[in-house]
Amino acid sequence: PEQSHSKNCWEEKSLHLEHNRVLGAENMKIILVFLFTAPLALSARAEKDYSSFDSSASPETKSRFAMLDDVQILANGLLQLGHGLKDFVHKTKGQMNDIFQKLYIFDRSFYELSLQTSEIKEEEEQLRQTTVRLQINNEEIKNLSQEMNSKIEDLIQNKIQLQEKVWGLEDKVTKLATIQPSMQETKEISSLKAFVEQQDNHIKQLLKTVEDQHMQLDKQHNQITELEDKLNHIELQELAENSFTEEQTEPEAIPFPVHNVTAVTYQPDGMAPDCTALYNSSMQLSGVYTIKPNGSEAFDVYCEMKFGSSWTVIQNRVDGSLDFNQTWNAYANGFGDLNEEFWLGLNKTYSITKQGDYILRIELQDWKDNKRYIEYAFSLGGPETDYALQLSRISGSIPNALPEQTELRFSTPDSHVDMRNDFSCPENYLGGWWHSECEETNLNGKYVAPRSRGRLDKGKGLYWKPKKGRYYLLKSTKIMIHPTDLKSFD
Repeated sequence: PEQSHSKNCWEEKSLHLEHNRVLGAENMKIILVFLFTAPLALSARAEKDYSSFDSSASPETKSRFAMLDDVQILANGLLQLGHGLKDFVHKTKGQMNDIFQKLYIFDRSFYELSLQTSEIKEEEEQLRQTTVRLQINNEEIKNLSQEMNSKIEDLIQNKIQLQEKVWGLEDKVTKLATIQPSMQETKEISSLKAFVEQQDNHIKQLLKTVEDQHMQLDKQHNQITELEDKLNHIELQELAENSFTEEQTEPEAIPFPVHNVTAVTYQPDGMAPDCTALYNSSMQLSGVYTIKPNGSEAFDVYCEMKFGSSWTVIQNRVDGSLDFNQTWNAYANGFGDLNEEFWLGLNKTYSITKQGDYILRIELQDWKDNKRYIEYAFSLGGPETDYALQLSRISGSIPNALPEQTELRFSTPDSHVDMRNDFSCPENYLGGWWHSECEETNLNGKYVAPRSRGRLDKGKGLYWKPKKGRYYLLKSTKIMIHPTDLKSFD
């Protein structure tokens, strides 16, 4: 019904536009006829007036001829204007035809997409219904099997009792072998033998029935397993499309953000300006340390020891335990636990980076535990520039998703940095970030796990989005900085 309604709306719009075009053409024809006939009528009247006077016309007559010339000039101008309007109408008609063609193609594509979506939903519903039926059958078979096992146990007990009776009868037969049994005893023995054989056959039939039931249970179990695999394939299809591809595996091993059991708090007597200086002074365990950048107060940071040096971590997200939808003051001063999830703070980061040139490294992990990274040369402005960030990509194992060579100003939901451009990204994406057009990556957005059946809320949550690429929903992120000149803090 939705496709039929869309098609009918499109046909009504087409008829309305065609009707307006026909009326416009008829009005144009009337204007052109008027433009052609008006000069002819004026000319005929002028000739008639001219014939009624002799060659010695008065000055008023000459003035009238001059006015007739002006009218002819005006008529020619109007005629040219009519030609121009005619060309404009033809051009507009062509553009309207192009628009109708594009609308038709769009409606056709939307209709086909809707059909495909309906087919997928129908197949999924059929699979679910089949799974429910198989589960019900499985429960019934299990109950039947339990009843059969109970009956078999009873029959086995009866068989044991019968065997004991048979053994007793055999003893009696052995004792009576020397004497001729009576007719009544012979009939009793034959009857007991027949009963035992009948019970034995019945037990064999029950055992065969139980074996058939077990085979049927195994078959039902295999069918349920296959259906579950199909359902899992459908559920994870969209999630797989929003994960990093295997061809982009990172060439270097990156330990992703986890709680470091070896983390220690170190407060040296002589304060180091950043984590690299601590590493060069033989502090080579990852953990929380106290640093004191030049011209700044001392504060604690988390130092990540890797790649033969140490990196200062300015952001860490691992499980969504910390809400990053914070105020401007919180982002300026920092928040969170340095051993868990945290944001170091813009003031502290700026006090470190203003000491020299630094590299910005971003490490990412998606929900299939694929790991990627990207590195930038960057500069960070102070509070007077709203901590403006400029990036230039150096290397990485994932396409860039942040604007380069562009001044990106930091903003939060309670700040008005972006209002001068008539948009407010933090209100849309929840969390402070360096925004330009509200379409790039936001690593401080709301932490969102994939919903059931793998469907994603694109544009919401913690994601990486190249400008010409798909969304990658992220499980964890880490942002670190390192001086480009490793000897500057020796």
